[in-house]
Amino acid sequence: MALSVQKVKSAGPGRHGDGRGLFLYVKPTGARSWVLRYQVQGRRRDLGLGAYPDVTLAMARDRAAEARRLIAEEQDPIARKQQAKPKTFKEAALELIESKRPGWKNAKHAAQWTATLDAYVFPKVGQMQVARVETADVISALTPIWTKKPETASRVRQRIEAVLDYATALGIRKGDNPARWRGHLDHLLPKPTKVRAVKHHPALPHGQIADFMANLSERNGVAARALRFTILTAARSGETRGMTWAEVDLDARIWTIPAGRMKAGKEHRVPLNEATIDLLGPRRDGAALVFESESKPGKQISDMSMTAVLRRMGRDGITVHGFRSTFRDWAGETTGFPREVIEAALAHGIKDKAEAAYARSDLFDKRRDLMDAWAAVTTARDLGRNIVALGG
Repeated sequence: MALSVQKVKSAGPGRHGDGRGLFLYVKPTGARSWVLRYQVQGRRRDLGLGAYPDVTLAMARDRAAEARRLIAEEQDPIARKQQAKPKTFKEAALELIESKRPGWKNAKHAAQWTATLDAYVFPKVGQMQVARVETADVISALTPIWTKKPETASRVRQRIEAVLDYATALGIRKGDNPARWRGHLDHLLPKPTKVRAVKHHPALPHGQIADFMANLSERNGVAARALRFTILTAARSGETRGMTWAEVDLDARIWTIPAGRMKAGKEHRVPLNEATIDLLGPRRDGAALVFESESKPGKQISDMSMTAVLRRMGRDGITVHGFRSTFRDWAGETTGFPREVIEAALAHGIKDKAEAAYARSDLFDKRRDLMDAWAAVTTARDLGRNIVALGG
């Protein structure tokens, strides 16, 4: 028989049916709750509809009717209820990964998804309800890596977007996706293709430069000579490798690198001294390059040739480009040369527009004094760390 309001109030411990699978369960403690018992694909299931008196008899019947409607449409009310349950971003992400796993040809994809989300996203928004993740939360996760690791950051953004789309498909999230790029984040973050990852080139401590140069001077070959010249001039390796005799004025002791060969696209003059001129070596008849390949006359030495010298010296932990940092650290920490002179020696552009407007000179004479001091330090094996050059 169907239950009555009075029966619901007075029923003793046990199960009391209202018909069509709706039951009132009464515990020995007197607590009462509603359950709908049904079958889906031959499997019996019990769907909780709430506790009495918060859920009245009439409300229980309405909820049971809605559940039966879903069952008639071949939907499982419990599965539907679980999908509608609020999820954290992490829960939704892990569910998505599992759902995609069978379709991924490479098992590493799941590991990569999990690793990047665990490293960069879960600490920020992992415990937030996925329905509440907003643009500010996405940017908070992306900003620390957007310029440092642009490729990784771009993948992370795409994965955040996929998780939020998944939540929307489940019906537990509404509205636009705050991780979408086109028409949204592209207005708030620089394009990944325009961002370069910051690379740190391992450098030799400047206090060791004299000993290093003494060891390097014992090595023969064009690559070793080019490496010594690169260090003494604080040049980039490509500038040295492409150096031509036409760029060198021995009388004025100046090496002029044309704008087309400079990173900043601006002509750069490098002061030469006795130490650097000695490293140019004799000019072969008809040769255009100063440091041409020994095995391929007329060709530049390869971009790995100077690195190979470092490896043969057992110096795998430093790079050719790192010697520019060695020079910068030495000049900034141990000399009195102004910062703008040091930066000009490295052919660094001035980022501050106001400062750049006043920097009309390339400070060549002061840079010559700086490079002479650097040459003195690199050749003073025992005294290098005690020399302090004072610039005017």
